[in-house]
Amino acid sequence: MNSANRADESDETGGHLAYWNGPGATKTFTHPVHHGWLASVARDARILDYGCGYGRVTAELTDLGFDDVSGVDPSPALVERGRRSRPDLRLAVLPSPPALPHPAASLDLVLLFAVLTCVPDEAAQRALIAELVRVLAPGGLLYISDMTLQEDARDQERYIAHARRFGTPYGVFATDDGALCRHHDLAGLRALLGDLDLLAERRIDVLTMNGHRSRGVQLLARKG
Repeated sequence: MNSANRADESDETGGHLAYWNGPGATKTFTHPVHHGWLASVARDARILDYGCGYGRVTAELTDLGFDDVSGVDPSPALVERGRRSRPDLRLAVLPSPPALPHPAASLDLVLLFAVLTCVPDEAAQRALIAELVRVLAPGGLLYISDMTLQEDARDQERYIAHARRFGTPYGVFATDDGALCRHHDLAGLRALLGDLDLLAERRIDVLTMNGHRSRGVQLLARKG
């Protein structure tokens, strides 16, 4: 199946797990963890790395001394990669995203690193954030790192082409190797967090999984 067909299938079904069990399972993820935002988080805090991939962020937090960190991801291939690399990490496959097995108000910190970019559909994004808010305890933190709209001609042409073909929100596009992704309007990302208190925001530059330098943003929000 060529990349265009994979993108078509993903757009119709709302998911593209086949990509993350195939080409996506070999990628390197680079969004940085801003340690300053974790300074007030207790070392025994209950932490979840949602969409953990191969556990890069899970491992970083564990190595920082946080002792109750776990990661979940829909891709068995990525989770298995993480288990091989770091058998000490608590990584699990999430069978029916965004549904989590955690009770309500049972987590102190959830990290969502480069996950919304993999969930192009707006309704699916809202459902994901609602599930994360459900599992956060009062005062708990949600730390998001994701991609903003790019201004270069290459990306803008991809946004326009995909919107014309599928009617998706501006910013959705298919990569050359078959991933369906989304870059975000910053106001839209903030609006997703309407049920939370936005505490901090920082702009970042990241190397994408396909080696392109791009702009991103990180947001830290708290559940009241």
